[in-house]
Amino acid sequence: MILNIDGYTLDYATRAGPRRVLEEVTLAVAANEVLGLVGESGSGKTSLAMAIMRALPENARERGGTIRLAGQALRGLHGAALRAIRGKRIGMVFQDPATALNPTLTLGRQLTEVLEQHRGLSRAEAWRTGIDLLARVELRDPAAMMRRYPHEVSGGEKQRVVIATALACQPELIIFDEPTTALDVITGARIIELFARLRRETGVAGLYISHDLSLVSRVADRVAVLNRGRVVEQAAPATLFTAPREAYTRRLIDAVPRPGRRLVEEMAASDVPPPPLLELRDITVRYGRPRLFGVPRRAAVRGVSLTVRPGEILGVVGESGSGKSTIARVITGLVAFEGQLALHGQPVARMDRAYRSAVQIVFQHPDSSLNPRHSVAELLARPLRLYGGDRADIPRLLQQVRLPAEYAHRLPHQLSGGEKQRVAIARAFAARPQLVICDEITAALDVSVQASVIELLLDLHRASGAAYLFITHDLNLVRQIAHRIAVMRDGTLVDLVPATALGTRHIAPYTAELIAACPAPIG
Repeated sequence: MILNIDGYTLDYATRAGPRRVLEEVTLAVAANEVLGLVGESGSGKTSLAMAIMRALPENARERGGTIRLAGQALRGLHGAALRAIRGKRIGMVFQDPATALNPTLTLGRQLTEVLEQHRGLSRAEAWRTGIDLLARVELRDPAAMMRRYPHEVSGGEKQRVVIATALACQPELIIFDEPTTALDVITGARIIELFARLRRETGVAGLYISHDLSLVSRVADRVAVLNRGRVVEQAAPATLFTAPREAYTRRLIDAVPRPGRRLVEEMAASDVPPPPLLELRDITVRYGRPRLFGVPRRAAVRGVSLTVRPGEILGVVGESGSGKSTIARVITGLVAFEGQLALHGQPVARMDRAYRSAVQIVFQHPDSSLNPRHSVAELLARPLRLYGGDRADIPRLLQQVRLPAEYAHRLPHQLSGGEKQRVAIARAFAARPQLVICDEITAALDVSVQASVIELLLDLHRASGAAYLFITHDLNLVRQIAHRIAVMRDGTLVDLVPATALGTRHIAPYTAELIAACPAPIG
């Protein structure tokens, strides 16, 4: 076996006493095998990865068990002995490539540093090898890529660089910790295809950690299910996802989006009265400063015309850089644009308080959108103050998003990811909006938490009558909840279809490509 974990138990020391995060974990990964590791947030997946990499926080307390790499015990390794393992014999690909790469160093320097340290190559040899590695992970113009900084490349390109770095020293094992969560569906599919090819070529073993069960079913030879620090079930994907033994595994599978299982009532023709709630007419957005000699600025969005009907859920899908979030910024007044925006048929000359009350947004990362120094009560009190309410409404808002009233006194760091997103949703609904923009709000959530947040959004939709502009790269999910789906590519609108018609009518070739890239539903 390349990786063998036997009876491993781990605690974290906290002010409230020791907290058990892993309990008697026993797992093994053979050569050229990929083991998928799935479970909800907080189940211990990333803690196990950090234990294997010997990168545990200072408050970690290992209570028992062994972790071995090709028979060598990893617990207790320090200094040079540890450096000989980490990065050389075990590589790691992290969830967010933007945080895995140093923004102050070129991509080439970060790659050559690994080659110089672990393979003893000279600077010139490492540079040539780095170019070959970037070519191997299918990056265009690898020599030019070596000279770029992380902010100068896309998310998918960053992740390919991280994979090239992980492979640089021909490791025996690579740990993938949610490697496609931050990527759109097509880019994610390409990364998975890339890993499959590299695995065939190198024979490297893999531990693939994810909350995306459909994706794991495409990648892994076996799947282990982790629940509250315990491995509750292990089997081949075909067995595990069709005939799970454990109720917990079944709950995870039931939460996976299935396009054929519609969760929203269809809108009848009589439910679509003119004028539309919101209309975008020939919207163009240009980024950057004007260049010399009349060269135009780059257009992030070009000539997009779109309507949102009262009470409608309009899905917006497309690759990273397609213009989805730019459209959200146009509607919320966060970016200058050309064209016209109309609310209830009236052109929007300026986005006054009435407009901002009518149009609210929930962002992808609540950690970034919620002030860490403000309590939940303070976060909710501000929109109530701005748009006509008072602090007495806070318990009602928390109840509306299914959080206990006592959460009003908590700070964001005292909440889980799903709970933070519920607070962000409550803040948006404090303004009694007519349109709520949901910008990738479930992308970072595991399947069960995602399902509960979607259920909440649909309940609020029915109760309030608010329309949603639901931006996502999860086509399986949006096909469950949207009335219509708008497809963006390279800043243009390439398709606009009823969600129920995606598989039954002529669609744009790019829309078909998106559908083909989506993991097939499981269960």
